[in-house]
Amino acid sequence: MDRVYDDKIRLLLVDDEEGFRRTISKRLAKRGMIPVQASDGEECLGILKTTPMDVVVLDVKMPGISGIDTLRLIKQEFENIQVILLTGNVAVSDGIDGIKSGAFDYLTKPVEIDHLVNKIKQAFEIIQLEKEKQKERGYREKLEKKMIDTERLVSLGTMSTGIAHEINNPLAIINESAGFMKQVISSPEMSMFSQKDALLLGIEKIEKSIKRARKITHELLGHVKKQDSQFSQANLKALLYETLGLLKREIKNKQININWEIDPKKNMVWSDPYQLRQVMMNLLSNAIHALGENGSITLSTRETSEDIILEIKDDGIGIPKENLGKIFDPFFTTKPFDEGTGLGLFVAHKILSGLGCKIDVTSTVGKGTCFQIRLPKYDKSNE
Repeated sequence: MDRVYDDKIRLLLVDDEEGFRRTISKRLAKRGMIPVQASDGEECLGILKTTPMDVVVLDVKMPGISGIDTLRLIKQEFENIQVILLTGNVAVSDGIDGIKSGAFDYLTKPVEIDHLVNKIKQAFEIIQLEKEKQKERGYREKLEKKMIDTERLVSLGTMSTGIAHEINNPLAIINESAGFMKQVISSPEMSMFSQKDALLLGIEKIEKSIKRARKITHELLGHVKKQDSQFSQANLKALLYETLGLLKREIKNKQININWEIDPKKNMVWSDPYQLRQVMMNLLSNAIHALGENGSITLSTRETSEDIILEIKDDGIGIPKENLGKIFDPFFTTKPFDEGTGLGLFVAHKILSGLGCKIDVTSTVGKGTCFQIRLPKYDKSNE
């Protein structure tokens, strides 16, 4: 086990005898341990509420709150703190009761200082071991989640191509049949048919469902298709203009205001323009969907020594805190069934990862969402 450094141990000594406290404190200080002192259980608990401690050396016999009761309160409120009890020779049973209540150990007075020091170190080592176990558990959980996610994405990639192609064939037949039915029902001969409008409405629903299914298969194929990135200098503002042009109908329908805060000098990045445009399309579509009428989207850039940070910010409905960790997962969506596939942000995240970029998101429900994309300013592959 690694050596314990005494000056890192946060120690609290609790005893109602001032002379005893002073003597023990001086002897501990000579061994590299400088304890905080308290004269009774109430003062001890007050200190613990404001000052983090690792080990408490606690006298059992004290006025007011007894040492055993103080121990129980410590364990209730500060479960990670280790407590060493000090008892008189005639009160060993108190020490045993203390062990049952959660004390690390007990020593009898008069206490042998080196024995006390060793017990304090042992108690501190227990704390360190528990911290390591917690870190290991956290790491293991993250690793298991990553393995599950990886396996899921591998499976998704394996299935996606076959599923997409298999679905597209019957979709084409359904679409052709729906078009033929629409043509027949719209003919003059059917003008007096009482159920004409109902049938046309049904066909319209079929066509909308076909579009949704095609969108899903398109995004699935886009996810699994290996694309060779074509890196070059890319103008962020120009790419955003092009993307917004493709979305102008949705922007006009909702009367969305676009705020430009892009510095011409903080505008050029080293990336794949085609794939960046797809990312912008997905992020801007999400922003538009999150906005009501007369909402706004703000596009801005800032730079670091190596990167340009693009921000796409909306003042829409925002994302609940519990969903922030899921938004880049495949098929996760809060949109209605006929509006979202749950693949847009997943694909955007995958593209950016492939381009060596990072994406972060912050959001407040009712106030809006901001996506931050960190893009390199120059080719780093030759460094």
